[in-house]
Formats: sequence, structure tokens, C-alpha cells
Amino acid sequence: MPIIQAWLIEGRDEATKEKFIAAVTDAAVESLGAPRDSIRIIITEMPVAHFGIAGESVAAKRRREAEGG
Repeated sequence: MPIIQAWLIEGRDEATKEKFIAAVTDAAVESLGAPRDSIRIIITEMPVAHFGIAGESVAAKRRREAEGG
């Protein structure tokens, strides 16, 4: 039973997450040959303040970009 975990920054709507789950499931069926009913997808969402890129949190990066910097 494939269990696939994806970490996403919070903020996506339910429809987007449903499309993501369907696409990842399709990819697992095709690439692994796993039965569709055996595939599990876990989405873990994290706050923007809990994920960093290039030395700053995504929250700080977004604030800086909004301020024109």
C-alpha cells in the first residue's frame, strides 16, 4: 500500500487539494502499478511562518515583496 505524504504551505482551497490528490493517485497507479484503492495521500499543511527559503520565512518574504522589496 503506497502512502504518499506531501507538505504544502497552507492556503489552498479544498478543490485544489482534491485535484492534487487525484493527480498524485493517478501518477502512483501509472508509475508503481499499484491498485488505485491501495493508495493513500496525506497532505500536511504548514503555516507560512514555519517554512523558510533562502534564510527567511515565507511569511517574511511575502511581507517584504508586498512592501516592494
